[in-house]
Amino acid sequence: MTRLLAALLLLLAVPVQAQPPHLLGLVAEGGELVARLSDGRALRGAGLAGAVLHFDGFDIRIDAARRDEGAPGSAARGAEDIWLYRFATRIPDGAWGEFCEPDPQGERLAMVFPAEDGRFSFTCSAGGIGKCIRFGYRPWALAPDGRSLAPFHAACVNLLRGAYGGGERGFTRDGTRIDIYDRIGIQAPANQADHAFEAGWTPDGAVCVAHPRIPENGSLDDIVAHAPHLAGQVGPAACDEARAAALGALVFNRSARR
Repeated sequence: MTRLLAALLLLLAVPVQAQPPHLLGLVAEGGELVARLSDGRALRGAGLAGAVLHFDGFDIRIDAARRDEGAPGSAARGAEDIWLYRFATRIPDGAWGEFCEPDPQGERLAMVFPAEDGRFSFTCSAGGIGKCIRFGYRPWALAPDGRSLAPFHAACVNLLRGAYGGGERGFTRDGTRIDIYDRIGIQAPANQADHAFEAGWTPDGAVCVAHPRIPENGSLDDIVAHAPHLAGQVGPAACDEARAAALGALVFNRSARR
């Protein structure tokens, strides 16, 4: 994930004139990229198609933009403030190449979202950060009960990565089917017959684990060795949804027992 300063140079196709407008600021308003110009205009969303962003060491061209209609397989509907961009980046030989890797649907989609101190971040639909935004856990937004969704987003990222101890170490495998849900009405459980409760999740990782997602990637003993805070909190007798909720879990998942 690359964090970028908001005050960046933006080249736009504008008619030749004595004093062409210049960029006053480039920000993310929710999931929408907005360029404010000296002539009073604000270019946003699809209005930025064709623009080239110049950053330290690389360029990004915005080829297309559209509102999100919802991630495939997600119970959450698309949110008005999530935008999906098609970016190209200039590669060393001067040609333009893809910015994002393909996601499970074969699309190469980029998103933006606000970060600290007036900065913003880019992410792609192929990764956990982007997937969790599209699942409805928009880190800039509020939950139906008024709480910030930022910790729900962080918990979702750990869940997708199988990062029981938080951080980058994951115990999952690409393409594994899992059922994600919560108690705030964003994601509903799918109740797939072959799935059983796996774990409850927070921004720090799992609070308890009923069974490992991919046993050959790590048994319950391996998970506890990696995440000692889970000692006594693993196995079906020690972990179910009620127990995970009592321990502070924000999002939950089910997966196939293997």
